Amino acid sequence: MSPKAPPVPYFSHRLRLAYSGLHPERIHSLVKASDPAGAVRRIEAGRVRVSPAAREAVGIPAERRMEELASSGLSVALLGTDSYPPWLAAIPDPPDLLFVRGVLPTSPGVAVVGSRRATRYGVNLAKAAGAAVARRGAVVVSGLARGIDGAAHQGVVEAGGRGVAVLGCGLDRWYPVSHRRLGEALLENGGGVVTEYPPGTVPEPWRFPVRNRIITGLSRVVLVVEAAAGGGALISARLGLEQGREVLAVPGDVNRATSRGCNELIRDGAMPVLGTADLLDLLEQEGIVSPIGAGHQGSAPDDAEGGLVEAIGEAGATLEVLAERMGWPLTRLLVSIGELESEGRISRESGVIRLRKEHGRDG
Repeated sequence: MSPKAPPVPYFSHRLRLAYSGLHPERIHSLVKASDPAGAVRRIEAGRVRVSPAAREAVGIPAERRMEELASSGLSVALLGTDSYPPWLAAIPDPPDLLFVRGVLPTSPGVAVVGSRRATRYGVNLAKAAGAAVARRGAVVVSGLARGIDGAAHQGVVEAGGRGVAVLGCGLDRWYPVSHRRLGEALLENGGGVVTEYPPGTVPEPWRFPVRNRIITGLSRVVLVVEAAAGGGALISARLGLEQGREVLAVPGDVNRATSRGCNELIRDGAMPVLGTADLLDLLEQEGIVSPIGAGHQGSAPDDAEGGLVEAIGEAGATLEVLAERMGWPLTRLLVSIGELESEGRISRESGVIRLRKEHGRDG
């Protein structure tokens, strides 16, 4: 049964509260004490101690906010409605609102998290993990941060798969700025960028640990690739365990500081991952990706492979166009594209798959 949508006034007042800039936990406590309308009235009347800027922001009508969001190409998913991911709604403290650019996933994904100060070892592993998961049709969720997060999503983009980035700021800015193109590439590939913070919210340090519960909440499995002891990735691992997610970790050199967190997770019971094949086997066991032999062959038969090459054509094609032309399940299409790419027969650029000139249609 679909959840009953909250009444429009509830949404309107809750949207106004989102623009207050208050910590999500404080907003939750204000709403719990009465309801969104009551919380708004108390703030406007000065019965709740907030900054003048917060009081002014809450006073702006929701209709005006919705017009601003629509003009920016953003949407809002409200907890308790069909647009809100049910597996995120099931965590202990889901955000009441999600601001969305692009598309929310239709099934739980795989979170790939780790240190911002990653080593080459960690970056390469994260990129390979992101690409491997994406080629098997699952959504990769991360925070678009430097280091492991960005590497995982770079792998997703290069594999032509789908990823969701969860920001610790408003969707009117990219953080870090250097990852703007990466975020835009995720959107071009049919993914999404989401946050519980409205446009105008700056990336203050305290907002990032809070957003980690959304990264794990949108996922069924949490993979920690490289993490120092006490780092933000371990917060995600703890949140994942609290949410009932399967936590995996990549072991590393016991003398390397950025491997200590992962090694401690494994010591305390996390499942070790020894490479992309190991990861995919575990994801098959969790039902996140289908076995290669289930419903399609790992290697497309010659006639099917030729049909895919024909579908790509001289002009190239996006993943969505190829799916329509071939009529294949996304998982099979991604596997076949991955094989052509590993053979050096195709390339990808800005979401477009093209035949390499030296191969052509008869390659």
